Amino acid sequence: MPAADADRGDRRSGLGLQQRRALNHAAIFLTIVGLWELGSRMGWLDPLFYPRPSNILRSFWLIYIENGNIWPEIYSTASLVLSGFVAGSVLGVSLGALVGLNGMVRRFVKPYVIVLEATPRIAVAPLLIAALGFGASSKIAIIMLVCFFPPFINTLSGVVNVDEQRLELFRSLGASKLQLMRKLVLPDALPVIMAGERLAMTSALSGALVAEFIQRDQGLGALIMTYTRNLNMASSFACIFTLTILGFLIFRFMEWLDRRIAFWNSEEGLQRVGARRRKRMEGLA
Repeated sequence: MPAADADRGDRRSGLGLQQRRALNHAAIFLTIVGLWELGSRMGWLDPLFYPRPSNILRSFWLIYIENGNIWPEIYSTASLVLSGFVAGSVLGVSLGALVGLNGMVRRFVKPYVIVLEATPRIAVAPLLIAALGFGASSKIAIIMLVCFFPPFINTLSGVVNVDEQRLELFRSLGASKLQLMRKLVLPDALPVIMAGERLAMTSALSGALVAEFIQRDQGLGALIMTYTRNLNMASSFACIFTLTILGFLIFRFMEWLDRRIAFWNSEEGLQRVGARRRKRMEGLA
């Protein structure tokens, strides 16, 4: 069998497996929803706390289409998540690289960072609000605090655990500190750093909700609190499912970004970059 036909056969079998998995997940999801609807209609579940899926679907229509009041809240929460994630990631990666490259700084700074990580975020949140006031700045500070530790500890681990033999080889060739960082330390540590970034991005959504639950002025967290206080549980569940979808999309985006940046960490990435470079070389020939 030619190699091209074999590759097409492998792709078809892989696609068929993905379709079967998708159908299985859809069947499980529809079964759970059907049992939930049946239990609510039969009186087995309290409709006040477990609204019918049909009512939740109607609430989706109301808050997304008819009233459209959820869109500004999604924008507010997403903006906070992105801002806090960027601030926490920049601080975490920068400080992690500095601590990892300097043993003296590592001995002094690392214990304080661990103590900060051991402190519950929700306990620190009121202090940040008292210092920065109500509004976006204190919310971003809370999210930044949530997002700081995973990039910091992963960057520190990646920088410290660079292959010693390769490090000695670079030094024997007279590589400067900047060349060591660009050509060896960063590529070696990047897969570990990206794993920390994935954790930070998914944690950023939780940090945003904590900040919105406390301040209750805007965002999906504030909207959930409002609907729950008014016992509009169907709309509250619709907002919660919106957060679930948003968190899932964030996680998949970070996976895609990881494959794009640390492409050498997967066979698919190596093939994609290799094909691109071959086309570039053919164009220059």
